[in-house]
Amino acid sequence: MGNPIFYGALLLTGANLLLRLADTGFQVYLSGQIGPAGIGLLHLIFSVRGLAFTLGLFGVRTAALYLAGERRNLLAVRQGCFRYTLLFSLPASAGLWVLAPRFAENWHGGTAAVFALRVYALFLPLSCLCAVLTACFTAAGRIKTLVAVEVLEQACAIFVTALLLLRRTAGILAVVLGNCAAVSAAFCALTLLFQAPERLTGPPPYRRIFSTALPLGAAECLRAGLNTVENLIVPQRLALWHGTADAIADYGVVCGMVFPVLMFPAAILFSLADLLVPELPRCVKGGRRVPYLVRQGLRISLLFGLAAGGLLFSAAGPLGEVLYRRPEVGIQLRFYAPFVPMLYMDAIVDAMCKGLGQQSANARYNLLTSLADVALLWALLPRLGLGGYYISFAVSHALNFALSLRRLAKVSGVHPSMGLPIRAAAGVIGAALVASMLPQWSTLVGGAAFAGYYGLLLACFWTVLRVVSREDLYWLRRLASPRP
Repeated sequence: MGNPIFYGALLLTGANLLLRLADTGFQVYLSGQIGPAGIGLLHLIFSVRGLAFTLGLFGVRTAALYLAGERRNLLAVRQGCFRYTLLFSLPASAGLWVLAPRFAENWHGGTAAVFALRVYALFLPLSCLCAVLTACFTAAGRIKTLVAVEVLEQACAIFVTALLLLRRTAGILAVVLGNCAAVSAAFCALTLLFQAPERLTGPPPYRRIFSTALPLGAAECLRAGLNTVENLIVPQRLALWHGTADAIADYGVVCGMVFPVLMFPAAILFSLADLLVPELPRCVKGGRRVPYLVRQGLRISLLFGLAAGGLLFSAAGPLGEVLYRRPEVGIQLRFYAPFVPMLYMDAIVDAMCKGLGQQSANARYNLLTSLADVALLWALLPRLGLGGYYISFAVSHALNFALSLRRLAKVSGVHPSMGLPIRAAAGVIGAALVASMLPQWSTLVGGAAFAGYYGLLLACFWTVLRVVSREDLYWLRRLASPRP
């Protein structure tokens, strides 16, 4: 049988890419229905709902991944995490219901925003329980089942939302109702398909659940609160800049149109990140291959992030026109594309730190950088507009990445050198410059041909610069080959 991490990551990657592709396509369609201002308002609703969701989980998803990765009784872990989740999700749901009018009033969102938030409040406990079940399935290695349920969830969300839009339902309400229907379907499917490898032999590990989840949850909630404050103040502070005609629309372009495209290729790395969290505790417990996994995780995320960043940079203009028919999307995408390697690597570094028991340190770093982000946004947005948002984004994410990478190097003993990143970045710059000389394309077929040409150029540059070698090909072959 082949390497379980390789095949698990491969399966999750394929499914996540297809799901992300469907979701991105639907977001493009939705943006044409409700416009940038509607996308901006929807993003604000998602931000508040995300805060309530984080409060409802309070760190238990990572605790479930970590404890199941230690080979604890899966049924006991699920039972304990369910009760823990209900303890926090029910008050969070009540708070979201009560405060919905206050939030909507600040955004001028009207009754549609109030209704959307209250629907999310009703389904919040179910969403949190579904997240716990997803963590249990991931830690148990039931990737095929999880992929099937994710496909069901995505299909249900798109079908219900599209059906409601065809019936002339308001765009925001259609999206909210579609998401809640999808969560309900996913929870029912996961509950029916859950199978523990052993019977419940003792009480749930409440002490371990609380000791793992509470510190992480407190920090995550603080960070989520700061992120929500950030999202709420961006339109308000941006409106104070003299160059802004519609702050909500500008906010919708960056956060609702540019960022989904920017993070679309990251579905590949997010699959690997989810598998590394439970795998690293097993390696620590068995005293094996931790430095190897850390080195390979850093290498893969670096090369993939650089390749994706170069492609997005060189194709930014046509992407903005093809997807949204808005040139400002392409302009903003080109500004943010150089951050892609850092953002993608940060996802893997964060997952490996969690897998090595560094949740508290990561939480401190996230809190520190979120505070810096809010302070910078408050000071810079009225003076620089979207330029201030760009500076704040760059400073906060670079600080978080540097601190997390330093912590990972300390606990794993792996200290990356600068030789490979410099050579790999030089190859990406060369490939992007040559590819940018090609004629502009205006169809998805033309975009696929452009991506293929860019990939061939990058492969040539990286081979000449000795970024990839025969050893890398042999490593991939060993991953995919059956074990004796």
